[in-house]
Amino acid sequence: MVNAFPKSIDPAPPGRISPPFIYPSNVRAPHAPSTTTTKMLRHSASSSSPIYTALARLTKLNSNGSKSNRVLVQSRKTSRAKTLLLLLLILVLVVTVVFLFPAIMSSSTSATSSPAAVPFENPRAVVKKLLSEAQSEGQGATVRRSIGRHELRNLDPFLMLDEFSVSKPAGFPDHPHRGFETVTYMLDGAFTHQDFSGHKGTIRTGDVQWMTAGRGIVHSEMPASDGVQKGLQLWINLAAKDKMIEPRYQELQSKDISCASQDGVEVRIIAGEAFGVRSPVYTRTPTMYMDFTMQPGSQLHQPIPAGWNAFVYIIEGEGVFGREKAAPTAAHHCLVLGADGDGLSVWNRSGAPLRFALAAGQPLKEPVVQHGPFVMNTRAEIQQAMEDYYHGRNGFEKAKQWSSA
Repeated sequence: MVNAFPKSIDPAPPGRISPPFIYPSNVRAPHAPSTTTTKMLRHSASSSSPIYTALARLTKLNSNGSKSNRVLVQSRKTSRAKTLLLLLLILVLVVTVVFLFPAIMSSSTSATSSPAAVPFENPRAVVKKLLSEAQSEGQGATVRRSIGRHELRNLDPFLMLDEFSVSKPAGFPDHPHRGFETVTYMLDGAFTHQDFSGHKGTIRTGDVQWMTAGRGIVHSEMPASDGVQKGLQLWINLAAKDKMIEPRYQELQSKDISCASQDGVEVRIIAGEAFGVRSPVYTRTPTMYMDFTMQPGSQLHQPIPAGWNAFVYIIEGEGVFGREKAAPTAAHHCLVLGADGDGLSVWNRSGAPLRFALAAGQPLKEPVVQHGPFVMNTRAEIQQAMEDYYHGRNGFEKAKQWSSA
């Protein structure tokens, strides 16, 4: 191998700069290449040598890769921010649905989707119309009876409906009951009730007495004030298993009866539910019983449980019931509703308020044998009830020794 370095180098004379030593082209310089050499290398790499071309491309790729990494990191940061924002929006939506949506829907339902305002696709039709007729009852009293007449002996579970108008000294003195319930609703005035067990009380305008006669009771119902006392009395049958239970009372003053109003319709809920408001009265035989007052131009769409028998009794005014194109029906009529349909639809197209009672109940589908104030399932049970009353036994032990004041 040829030695490329000379044996000696003459120093430059004093005051003279030695010229730069130029290494032969086949000898690598011990220090970094000069700028000229770097340019030559770049020129060579760009013009001819495959190796230099590859290195240059790699360098460019590394440079571009660094830029791509920075872009990727920035993109990931942006993606994370978007994800967090999306999660925040979902959280806000969930809170809105859970807490605010029910309140909004409730308000909307109350304002526009209430039973008073939304028509049924299939309202119950009126299948029977009966004008109540005046007849004597009790002692000098007159009642207008609808259910309980030969045209409508009963409407399971309802046995009788009387609209009474009574003045002193007429009334309903001591008499027995067994096997059903009586519901007395005062429209105007006051009635005093007392029985052989010592229970006594007076119900006034708007008050309700719900009496379960059960195995037997003897009581009286008499006017408590001067003038005409008006009200409704409804008899509701008891199932065979409940006919011999102990007597009980549920009495509600007018101020304690549940009330609601919507869109020109007011309701007093004696039993059941209307406009989302429920009565506190317990009904052994499932029953709804309500007093509606509708202003002129108003309409009502009240749901009735499927399978329940239902009727309307018009107290004052006139209205269109069942179908919108039906003829108006006036006061003192009893309207029996068909079994098919979503509920009762009513329109008041008159210029005066319309007031009516709506009653519906789950049919017992049991035999009904009635003899006056006794309602049982067989004739043998009726005979037994009469003997128990006359002999003072099986619930009538106090009957012989008691009389109302």
